Formats: sequence, C-alpha cells, structure tokens
Amino acid sequence: IIHTSFCLKRECSVRVTNYIYFGNNLPILESLPAESVDLIYIDPPFNTGKVQARRQLKTTRDANGDRVGFGDQHYKTEVLSEQRYGDVFSDYEAFLEPRLREAYRVLKPQGSFYFHIDYREVHYCKVLLDSIFGRENFLNEIIWAYDFGGRAKNRWPAKHDNILFYVKDRDNYVFNREAIDRIPYLAPGLVGAEKARRGKLPTDTWWHTIVGTNSREKTGYPTQKPVAILERIIRASSNEGDIVLDFFAGSGTTGQACLNLNRQFILIDNNPQALAVMHMRFANIPDIIWIGE
Repeated sequence: IIHTSFCLKRECSVRVTNYIYFGNNLPILESLPAESVDLIYIDPPFNTGKVQARRQLKTTRDANGDRVGFGDQHYKTEVLSEQRYGDVFSDYEAFLEPRLREAYRVLKPQGSFYFHIDYREVHYCKVLLDSIFGRENFLNEIIWAYDFGGRAKNRWPAKHDNILFYVKDRDNYVFNREAIDRIPYLAPGLVGAEKARRGKLPTDTWWHTIVGTNSREKTGYPTQKPVAILERIIRASSNEGDIVLDFFAGSGTTGQACLNLNRQFILIDNNPQALAVMHMRFANIPDIIWIGE
C-alpha cells in the first residue's frame, strides 16, 4: 500500500506528521512529491556478502551451564531473540542507482544528502553519487571511527565507516555551524579557559563508540547506529520542523534523533524485524502513521 495523500510542502495548511512505511523503498520513493524533503540520511546494506545477525541472550547461573564466568562460575545461556538480514547483492550499484536518483528528485533545492557506507563499496558509490549530484556538490567524506568489535590478525583491523556528504546546490544549502555539538580540545591548556570550556567543532573525523551491549539505546537490531551520530547530522543540515527521510530505516535511529531535535521524519524499511523494533521503539509516540503493514 502506497499512501500519497499527505502533504509534504511547507506552505500546506495540513499538519505534517511522521510516517513509517513497510515495503520496497523504490516504489514508495517514486510516490513522494518532488523537492519535498529537507535532509536525507541512509545507511544501506554494505554488501558484505554475509548475513548480519544480532542475538539477545539471557544468562543464569547453572552448575551445568555452557559458559564459565568470573570466579569459575558456570552459566546457562538462553537465546531470547535473533535479528538478521542478508547483506549480499550481485550488482550493488544497480540496486542503489534508481534509489539514489529518486533521493535526488525528492530532495529540496537547498537539501543535503548523507550516504553511510564502508570501505568495501565507498569508492564505487562515490563515483555513482558524483554522476547524480554532480562532483561539485560533494562536500565531505566523513570518517566515523570507533574501537570495538573483532580484530583481524592478518591485516589492519577495520574500525571506521564512511559517510559521504552531498548537497543539491553548493551555493545554497543548510549548514548550522553554531548548532553542532562541540568536542573537547586534546590540549585544553593550550587554548585558554574560554575555548576549553566551549570546546571545538568536530572535523571530518568523528570518534564515537558504537552502540554498546549495555547501552540504554540498544534495540538489538544488527548494525544499529548511535543516536548521537544522527543528531550531529540533523543539527548541522536541517532546521526545526524540517522533514528528514531515511529509506533504509533499520532500527529507526533517524526517527529517534528527529524526535529529540523537533524534526519530522519519513522512515522506510522492508524488513519485518526492523518494523517490529520500530514498533517497540516508538510505542509511546503519537502522530506516527504506519503504512503498508
């Protein structure tokens, strides 16, 4: 079911609310009005060739358990839930291209686009995005660096993601420099008390931990991204009341960041587990319209 009767234009008198679509994102994107969205962030599957999975476990002390913990205590492990999706495409660029062209179409003239990917595909995707947005409208490659997870022993361990930042018109776009969260100086004693108190603006390299096992924001969804990463993007590249689109919504982190910062959102995903996670995450949030369930 594709719902097209809602109003996305700022001058429309109808109240704009939040939408979550369940279904194939391409026909849903095709149904959205042109130049109707202020900011797009997507975190598509990275084409790793693997099944991405995340288990939620419960451990209880048991003399015959399958795990040994602190003090040689034995514990029994119970799998409460498992969330997974396949992350393999025979032609990744052919899968992405029509969706990226629709993203360009629905983006407002002053809009911004953030494309989250990893080192395996980023170079191919940048060439594709250059052809759609224009190479002159590429502003940054942001490196999100972290330091958790497994460590390869036969190469340098991969501990970063790439976020490509494009605008539709490099002479007319939103960038709220003063709204961006600041980070501590590495040598605060060298910059003076006032600068040290205020902190400095981030560069194109962002150090931020992944969503930890015991984090309060953890949903259990594979590849969940931290809310703080999305909040930084949304603060910088949109204004209050703007419409933010994420058509690979996953656990709904973009929607949560929008709620925190008083933006409207449109989320799209075709994974039933993603929809289930978003139902739990937004269970107490009014003014969300669910379409295509």
